[in-house]
Amino acid sequence: MNARLEFVNKYRLLIISILIVSVFTHLWNVDGFPDIFFDEGIYMHRAMHVLNGLGPQEGSFYDHPFFGQTFLAVILGFIGYPSSLHSSGDTNSIAILYTIPRIIMGLLAVADTFLIYKIAGKHYGQKVALVSAALFSVMPISWIFRRILLDSILLPFLLLSIWTALQSKNSKHITGLVLLSGICLGLAVFTKIPAFTTIPLVGGIIFFSNTKRFKLLALWIIPVILIPSLWPVQSIEAGHFNYWMHDVFYFQTHRVGGADLNVISKEFADMDPVLFGLGIAGIGFAVIRRDYLILGWFAPFVVFLYFIGYNQYFYWIPVIPVMCIAAGVLITKSFEKIPKRKISKDGMIVFVLGICAFGMIGLVQLISTDMTSAEYSATSFVVNQSIGNDTTILASPTYTWIFSNVFHKNNVPLDYSQILFEPINTTKVVLVADPHYMVDFNRGRQIVDMYNSTQLVATFDDDISKYFTDHYPYQSLRSTVEGIHIEIREKN
Repeated sequence: MNARLEFVNKYRLLIISILIVSVFTHLWNVDGFPDIFFDEGIYMHRAMHVLNGLGPQEGSFYDHPFFGQTFLAVILGFIGYPSSLHSSGDTNSIAILYTIPRIIMGLLAVADTFLIYKIAGKHYGQKVALVSAALFSVMPISWIFRRILLDSILLPFLLLSIWTALQSKNSKHITGLVLLSGICLGLAVFTKIPAFTTIPLVGGIIFFSNTKRFKLLALWIIPVILIPSLWPVQSIEAGHFNYWMHDVFYFQTHRVGGADLNVISKEFADMDPVLFGLGIAGIGFAVIRRDYLILGWFAPFVVFLYFIGYNQYFYWIPVIPVMCIAAGVLITKSFEKIPKRKISKDGMIVFVLGICAFGMIGLVQLISTDMTSAEYSATSFVVNQSIGNDTTILASPTYTWIFSNVFHKNNVPLDYSQILFEPINTTKVVLVADPHYMVDFNRGRQIVDMYNSTQLVATFDDDISKYFTDHYPYQSLRSTVEGIHIEIREKN
């Protein structure tokens, strides 16, 4: 009994230590790294739309379901955001506006760490669980979980769905666990549609793990279908169902500007070569072992990414946990084949600690950089200008939600690209021309003409030339460049 208790306490201490490390890696310097990405501004704008009581869906553009912004708005509203911050317009108060939601993302990532441990522990045992959770918490790729993205929001719901499905086997609370699994997966899909690729995995776990398989599968599938159905139902209620059909079945399959699977695979490998290599090797090992959990999680999602064609590096988020688990299985099983127990045990400890130390050093180097100061300074500069109702502020969503929702500036389109579709109705313009704006020069003549018709009044820069962005671990900085050069321009 004492030996058993000592065993349990040892693993409990280890996972607590891993979670403490995860808190550090996901919350340290979230206001400074990474840069504020275009999409983060979009989701913050939508969350503010909900917070202002304007409904869950903004406008008639249906690119993603509305649970993500609703979830974020509920948490932010609970703390009285943004009014409770009393933003003054200086750079520090601007930084806090993004720090709060990024802390929420970091806490979700810590929860992900624990759920990975629980999933791997339930299916593979404590050794695999600890290795998997440790890899997730310290490897350099984990910095992408800091961004305010739908992928980061859906992940804990996806992981909780898988874990409760595994827990349902031989449980006295089987009905409740199966129903909870369905609700969580329904919410994951309701956050971002690609989560549907895990339906065969979780459904298979429910079906093959229980005797009342058809009854439980039916109970599970009901919330998986009904919860995401609220999205098209809302579009019907708003009279926008034709827009919903177009955006879901045409726009999402004809998007341009993204990368294919090969490109984002190379980006992953550049950012985190060790985890990418171990993860892919672990997937190959899973093929040999016919491991349905790993393959059923990884393969459908990657096939989906291949066929949609439009991808970005953070689309890997839903399968990073299973790559950590696959790597954990590979490492554990490989060392278990060593006949001498002491060599096997000590060798595995040294190997895992070595990988984690290597990853942690690279990650700390990354997350200690400052990639946001220019964006905060540019925002503060515009906020503190005397801008009347005869002036339009053109900027990316990174900035516009702050101008319109926090400081209540008028004539602020959601996105500068709206000038491609309708003219502005003021003679004066303040333009925030960041790298994203410059990339969009090829979208239409109006964007180029607007830039050329304005005069430069201020510039803000974040210098990344001091980092070797062609070498590990600083390759990741090539994905954090939206603050490297920002121009404030005016037309009077």
